[in-house]
Formats: sequence, structure tokens, C-alpha cells
Amino acid sequence: MEKIKVASLFCGCGGMDLGVIGGFSYLGKEYVENPFEIVYAVDNDEYCTKIYNDNFRHKCIVKDVRDIVVDDMPQFDMLIGGFPCQSFSISAQNPPRLGYKDERGMLFFEMVKILRKRQPRFFVAENVKGILSANKGKAFPMIINEFMEAGYTVVHKLLLASDYGVPQKRERVIIVGFRNKEDFYKFHYPLKVKTSERKVLGNVIMEECNHDESLFFSEKAVAGMLAVREKMNKGRVMSLTEPCNTISAHLAKVSLNSTDPVFMVGDRYRRFSSREAARIQSFPDSFIFDSVSQNRQYKAIGNAVPPVMMWHIAKSLQFCIKSSYPETNAIDSKPVTVCNPVQLSLF
Repeated sequence: MEKIKVASLFCGCGGMDLGVIGGFSYLGKEYVENPFEIVYAVDNDEYCTKIYNDNFRHKCIVKDVRDIVVDDMPQFDMLIGGFPCQSFSISAQNPPRLGYKDERGMLFFEMVKILRKRQPRFFVAENVKGILSANKGKAFPMIINEFMEAGYTVVHKLLLASDYGVPQKRERVIIVGFRNKEDFYKFHYPLKVKTSERKVLGNVIMEECNHDESLFFSEKAVAGMLAVREKMNKGRVMSLTEPCNTISAHLAKVSLNSTDPVFMVGDRYRRFSSREAARIQSFPDSFIFDSVSQNRQYKAIGNAVPPVMMWHIAKSLQFCIKSSYPETNAIDSKPVTVCNPVQLSLF
């Protein structure tokens, strides 16, 4: 099968891109190579770009997406990108959620601009759950409508990463667009993996990290948390037998007095190491992060799309270019939401 050429925007350290191309091992399972190749990758964070370029043969360019000259992009068949989500996050209360009125929330228009001009066969966009309700529910229909007016049949679905073998309760909205109706009719979102194939925090915790004093919280921090834990629900200790709560970009500044997931060793509280965080996000141990500071590693990891979840999405997309679906014994997932003009009325 000829490889589908992919252009990647807002690529970060490469979680989405790794999932698309496949060819990696995670927790003893091989995620085979998919018939996709990244031919163009852009991110405005030089540290994420450094991590990316340590791990991929194709190289990421440090660039603001608003500075992309569309005519200079190479030929590509699919556009992917997790456009900046801070503006749409439910947890982003300071400043209040601004959605598409915020400059960062406007960056998806750059994705639309490229789609309008280049008309690739597919696109995949990723964002946080909060995008569905941002701006009193007005932001998301506007975004979908822009994608549709660019010439695409668009579907979206809220996926839970732990349903696909990622040891994390991370919910993300995955938007997929099709230039051709034939591809749309063939597509289905990935089926949930069997219960026996799902992963929990205990699968990724590293014993050596339980002896790293730099990861443990001070007695003062613990005492402060314990004083308010009952009424404020702080000190969110994760169970080894369940997927971890969602990890974020501020992992380096994890606090016991927040909603951040933490871990207990005996009667002591600790944060996750950067490698444990990468494992929680489903990055293979072979993925290199150590060319940047640990703070930068945490930020890049927390912002990433889990590669294993994205691998399953890419696997479903490649079925569009095959004549039939493969047999599967996975568990079916909820039906897809198809967007149409009637649903997209803003007022």
C-alpha cells in the first residue's frame, strides 16, 4: 500500500505523529507500522521541537503556524493537529474560559486555511473535552462549521484513552474530516480494546522511582494538605489498579493542594517521574526526552496526544483506503456523532 503523506501542525514532542506512523513497542505490545508518513511538521516550541527531532527521521520546523506559506508546503494527503486547547479547557478558570475569542483559540483557523487551499483527503483534529461546552456551547459548532465550509464531511467523538490500552483517564475530542464521501462511509472510530488488554497505573510505575527522594513531597507540604484534605478533596492519590487521572503540562509543579494526580509509597506522597509520566501517556521507553530539562520534559509530555490512542485512530483511517474491514474481537464503542448544518446553528 502506498503511504499516505501527512502534514502535522502543533505537533509538540510528537505523540500524535508517533501514533499515526506506528512502528513502536509499548508495555510488551507491538504497535505495527501504519501506511502513513510525516512529510511536514511544525511547532512553535523550540524545546518540544528538539525532543521531536531526537526521535523522528523527518524533522520538525520551529515556526508559528500563522507564518506558514501554504504554497510552500509539500504535497500531503492528510492534515493533523491538536490545536491549542488552553482556551477551551474546563479547568482553565484563571483567566476565565475565552474559547475562540482568545488568540490561542483562534489558531484552528490556520488549520482551516490550509484545508481550504490544499484540500487533503483527510484531516484529524484533537482537543480537550471542554471545547464541547466552551463559550456557552457556541465555540464548538462554529469550529465544526468552519471545517465543513472548507469542503469536508465532519464527524467527532469524545474518546477515553483508557479504552484503548493507555493507563490514563484522559478524555479528548477527536474530529475527523473527509473530502470524499466514499471515505466517510467506510470510516468508523476505533473499537475499544478488550478488558484484558487495558492498562492501569501499576503497569507503568517504576520501582527505582520509589527510592528517588527528589520526587517526594516535603513534610511541610504534606502537613498543609492534610489540614484541608477533608473539606477540599486534596491529595489525589492514584490507585495502582486503575488508570491514572489525566496528567497535565504543569507536572513539574504538581501540588498536593490541587487536583493533580499523585502517588503514595507507604505513608509518603510523591510525584511521578518524567519517564513514568511518559509511560502514563503511552510513550515507549525508547522515546528520548533527556535533551531538554526535566521541567521542559514534563510540559511536553503533559501536552502530548497519547501515541497508543492515536495509533488506533490511524488504524481506523487506513481502512478507508481498503476494500473491507479486518476482523476484530474488540469491544464496540458508542456511535459516532455526524455533524450537519442543522446541528450547527449558533443562534
